[in-house]
Amino acid sequence: MTKAVTRRDTVGSVTQRKVSLTGIKPTGEPHLGNLIGAIRPALQLADTYEAMYFIADYHALTTVRSADEMRHYSRSVAATWIAAGLDTDRITMYRQSDVPETFELAWVLSCVTGKGLMNRAHAYKAIRDRNAAAGIEDLDAGVNMGLYNYPILMAADILLMDTDVVPVGKDQSQHVEYAADIAKSFNALFGETFTLKVPELVLPAADAGKTLPGTDGRKMSKSYDNTIPLFAPSAQLKKIVRRIATDSTPVEEPKDPDSSSVFLILEQFAAPDVVADVRERLKAGGMGWGELKNILFETLDTQMAPLRERYEELMRPDSDLDERLAEGGVKARARAREVLSGVRAAVGVD
Repeated sequence: MTKAVTRRDTVGSVTQRKVSLTGIKPTGEPHLGNLIGAIRPALQLADTYEAMYFIADYHALTTVRSADEMRHYSRSVAATWIAAGLDTDRITMYRQSDVPETFELAWVLSCVTGKGLMNRAHAYKAIRDRNAAAGIEDLDAGVNMGLYNYPILMAADILLMDTDVVPVGKDQSQHVEYAADIAKSFNALFGETFTLKVPELVLPAADAGKTLPGTDGRKMSKSYDNTIPLFAPSAQLKKIVRRIATDSTPVEEPKDPDSSSVFLILEQFAAPDVVADVRERLKAGGMGWGELKNILFETLDTQMAPLRERYEELMRPDSDLDERLAEGGVKARARAREVLSGVRAAVGVD
């Protein structure tokens, strides 16, 4: 038989852009760290790639146990990204659950994936290590099969869209490496008539994907309960900013801007001239933490107000948010059916 060529490389004589895929897990309210570390860098990919974004609602089932929370967080994630600048007329955004082909492919991939590979998955190993450290005899205590099989479902998400590149941080790079390994395993077994595209990892540039400190100085994270919500009302935002940890250096004393959580957050949102002025005043002495926090609050409130308004519009039950996601699902399924058709033929279940 003749080996199949890669799909969608060309339409006529016009070369198509490579496909970038970003998955977003709906497990909580968005915060400033998400905007700087994930959302903005990922949105920039639309300038270079045919960018696709999906709400990974089935992935969230490993931890989310409330149907109401799942529905809310799924809509919230979509509304957040659109409010932050994602243009659904230009790119494809869809819910994972609207592409059922994902789960058929996940089963096929599970049949070509060794258990040993899954045993080495970071999330699974982390739980076993914690159980061992706690003296728990059953090292798999607390592990559900959703968590264990998570990398295979992630591989299905990626491979089903004929993805060229997957932008992730270093802590998520294993998922893309696994998807590439699983694709190669499938191709080695069934590649005479059809091949899955082997995806590549794209790490954030040196000046992108930055992390923000939280209110306690550690990395801003829901797990630390130290976040600044992205769409907090002005009054709540002001209270949270005032709670950001600082030291007891007197107003008149010089301060190190780069060791200040307040300044490091300001640096990501304020205009360059404001950042430069604040930096010099802190180093020279004469600016107190209270004044710096007031500047940060005013900066954040001004920048987030239009995003907050757009987010609230999208979250209304009568908005077009669900229609946008449904349209994205139709586009994603068209791509998925093409890939799955090749997979089914290759394994002999067409």
